[in-house]
Amino acid sequence: MRGTARQAFDINELNGDVVRQLEDDIASLTPATGDNPLSYAPPSNRVMPLPEYVTHRDGVSEIGMLSAEAVVREYENAAKEIEAMGKETAKRCVEITANVVNMLEDVRTTAAHFRKEAQRIFNDIESCSVLTEEVRTTCDALKKKIGE
Repeated sequence: MRGTARQAFDINELNGDVVRQLEDDIASLTPATGDNPLSYAPPSNRVMPLPEYVTHRDGVSEIGMLSAEAVVREYENAAKEIEAMGKETAKRCVEITANVVNMLEDVRTTAAHFRKEAQRIFNDIESCSVLTEEVRTTCDALKKKIGE
């Protein structure tokens, strides 16, 4: 009976899977920028360097330094978001400008078509006016000739 029973799982295969997964997890935690222990911490717990436009003063308490750091980091994050919004706005403006240039070309084409059509109608009206005047002159001449 032992020969016909199927094994639910292979312990060696399971061990290999666990080892591979652990190696992958450890590799993903390895810092890319050296052996800085802070690189292993989750992003929310990492201490980021202060922006270069601020430095701590001598004699400030640790609470004061931490408070100032927290505030300047929030402002720095907001400034980076503002810059990102500015870049996005500039990108959208470029797209809008390109669309406006295309639209202006369409407007110019339409205006040229209207001018051409106006010229055609103008010429048709004047041609009809000249023809009407010729008919009137011919009719007047014919009336005079018949009247004599």
